Amino acid sequence: MDTFLSRFFPSVYHKQHSSSSESTNQYCKFDSQLLTLFTSSLYLSALAASLLAASVTRAAGRKWSMFLGGLTFLAGCALNAAAVNVTMLILGRVLLGVGVGFANQSVPVYLSEMAPARARGMLNNGFQLMITLGILLANLVNYGTARIPGGWGWRLSLGLAAVPALVMTAGALFLPDTPNSLLERGHPEKAKQMLRRVRGVDDVTAEYDDLVSAGDVSRAVAHPWRDILKRRYRPQLVMSIAIPLLQQLTGINVIMFYAPVLFKTLGFGASASLMSAVITGLVNLASTLVSVFTVDRLGRRALFLEGGAQMLAGLVAVGALVGARLGWAGVAAFPPGYAAGVVVVMCAYVAGFAWSWGPLGWLVPSEVMPLEVRPAGQAVTVAVNMLMTFVVAQAFLPLLCRLRFPLFFVFAGCVVVMTIFVYFFLPETKGVPIEDMAEVWKAHWQWKRFVNDHDDDGTRGDIQMGNNADTNN
Repeated sequence: MDTFLSRFFPSVYHKQHSSSSESTNQYCKFDSQLLTLFTSSLYLSALAASLLAASVTRAAGRKWSMFLGGLTFLAGCALNAAAVNVTMLILGRVLLGVGVGFANQSVPVYLSEMAPARARGMLNNGFQLMITLGILLANLVNYGTARIPGGWGWRLSLGLAAVPALVMTAGALFLPDTPNSLLERGHPEKAKQMLRRVRGVDDVTAEYDDLVSAGDVSRAVAHPWRDILKRRYRPQLVMSIAIPLLQQLTGINVIMFYAPVLFKTLGFGASASLMSAVITGLVNLASTLVSVFTVDRLGRRALFLEGGAQMLAGLVAVGALVGARLGWAGVAAFPPGYAAGVVVVMCAYVAGFAWSWGPLGWLVPSEVMPLEVRPAGQAVTVAVNMLMTFVVAQAFLPLLCRLRFPLFFVFAGCVVVMTIFVYFFLPETKGVPIEDMAEVWKAHWQWKRFVNDHDDDGTRGDIQMGNNADTNN
């Protein structure tokens, strides 16, 4: 919003409204490290918070990690809405990042542990579905508040983030603990009662025995951060690093995070750029619904591979369209019909991400991690995700100014790499009970040598979760 930029980032505002040769270059209008720091500081603080959240999640339970995240969300919203200088803005963003770190660490773990195996993919993908709904609502709020006379709409936009933060904080108080967490903290009878409650049946002996076996292993692990580096956890550790890293190299945060800026940079007007962001948000939400209802039927690998092919085509098409119109100088503008074509192609890319790498980037790392190192593993996933989000967010606008339209081809190359990675190294986990996940790695051509070999300390690598499940099956 112009009023926001003129108050806090005047250099960007003047560059937008100047007629100098530098300012007419569409690729460089928003190239400001201070503006980028404001946006990306959230992800740097989320990275640090996710590491702390792992200990809180294991010691106090998943729900209290969510509660702490909600409290810091509220504090960040209050600071941002009341900001009178850039320092207050960035401090507010840092607090929001702490909330993101705690929520992203605890929520996927909570969902994976509460869900039955047959519906784990659908329920866990609900996490990503709500993220996409939040993105859409945020874009609608921005579009509406930008039209408020008097130029104070940005305060309302930033302050309204307190509404979902309040829901999260209050809602966490009413959440039950997961059976896994209750066992982990020494409450076996409560864990069995909770398992009966969430499964809706009285006979939960087989699953409970699996949880007890897994819990015994978990309590024997005094140092999960050290143990997760052991050879027998190598496949899971690779997934918890590679999947979130590659997820951010798809370029999705370039599209969703900077959508208004990107569309405005490409020659759309201010209102048109906000509306384009709303359109991509709608596509994101609808496509995530597709994943929710298909992930447990089609499987993880099929969605990963199809989504990768679709994103590759979308990024190549966007780069070609932008390059054909703006060229290297970037001084042209998009006519309405051409601009609509860019939005359509970008929406095809967003759809491919939203039913593949978006939700599955959170689902797969959370479901493959053994209980004894699960909080640490999820913290690694969140930390890598936030680090890469920070790097991409911090680097995108300067790179767009220097690389111009070939930047989209760079992201396309990353999509090729990650699709090849999935094809060769990611086994299918559809319908596999979370306690039996070790069997998946034992059957994989690459990972079986890690989980079946002797571990670093001389113990057998296959002594881990899921052994008890074999007898129950």
